[in-house]
Amino acid sequence: MRALACLIPLCATPAFAQLRAVPTQPASERDALRGVEVILINEGADPVAAEGPRQIEVTAADGTRLVLERLPAPVATVAPGGFVKARYVPTAYAARPSVPATPGAPLPAGVGAAYPADRPPSVTGETEVLASRGTASGFLDRFSPHEPVYGAFGLQDAGAKLQFSFAFRPFDGAGALDHLRFAYTQTMFWRLDLPSGPFTHTTYSPELFADIPMGDSAAFGIGWRHDSNGEGPASSIDSNRLFARVTKAFDLGDGWRAEVTPQAWLFVGKQGVAPDLDRYWGNASLSLTVMRPDSLKLNVTARGNPETGRYAAELFASYPLGRLGGGFGIYLFGQAFTGYGESLDAFRRRDSHARLGIALTR
Repeated sequence: MRALACLIPLCATPAFAQLRAVPTQPASERDALRGVEVILINEGADPVAAEGPRQIEVTAADGTRLVLERLPAPVATVAPGGFVKARYVPTAYAARPSVPATPGAPLPAGVGAAYPADRPPSVTGETEVLASRGTASGFLDRFSPHEPVYGAFGLQDAGAKLQFSFAFRPFDGAGALDHLRFAYTQTMFWRLDLPSGPFTHTTYSPELFADIPMGDSAAFGIGWRHDSNGEGPASSIDSNRLFARVTKAFDLGDGWRAEVTPQAWLFVGKQGVAPDLDRYWGNASLSLTVMRPDSLKLNVTARGNPETGRYAAELFASYPLGRLGGGFGIYLFGQAFTGYGESLDAFRRRDSHARLGIALTR
């Protein structure tokens, strides 16, 4: 569990005296906007309704002090010595104390007033990195992982499969545009078994979509994705799809969770020399993920076309090497594929490949 932040209930009732609220410390205000998990522990001798305090204060890892408010949820009963999880979201800034806060120490008395209302809800600036080639800058807090970034290697014609991917949030704020994302994924196939080791297939995939939270355990996405092999008119495959997807997470206990992601899409426009791509890719997929943070993650995605009987499935497996010691910030990564359309250029060919390598994101 991540470091726990100190807190002060801003309201109390007799039942709250029995419940101790322990929040997970968010990394920043933006991280807190996704919701902060708070553990409500019954330290009394009698069962009590798990309402918890309506508001609490928390100090994020970057020093931002926030007022959190409990999200509406069905009220459970907590047995003596038991606990439940609640979800809180930030509603205001907490006043900064006149003396520096000590991590883990109680906040000074009287803290709780919000900053003036004209303070912007989110203030982010560029990040500068001084390196041997000079200073580089970027709005790094706007970037996030998207599809896995990895390099995996197999035997014989499996060769190597390399992928680079990121998502970028162009707008910063609490409005509707804050949900907008631009993403880019590039997948390359490297035939190490052939002379000179050529890159035989490359797929370029930009996306524009909105990612909309649905409570604290689900998210809905809708947008457009383009997949291209980057070739000229004679051999160009340019696929454009409008898609909708939703992810729902389920708590499996002991830190494990499962995620189910159904996705459907509609092909639009011309597809170059691949007018029958939908007969191999189909119009829907289903992904299942089982994972534990800082531990094993398994993900399998299946797609296909029931009318043509052409299907495909891909498996990702990853484990953080940092858990094995040595301070590695990468993952041991395995990837396997079977079916049609692993590469856009050869979508009519059926393949089965397994590869092992490393990943930077998963």
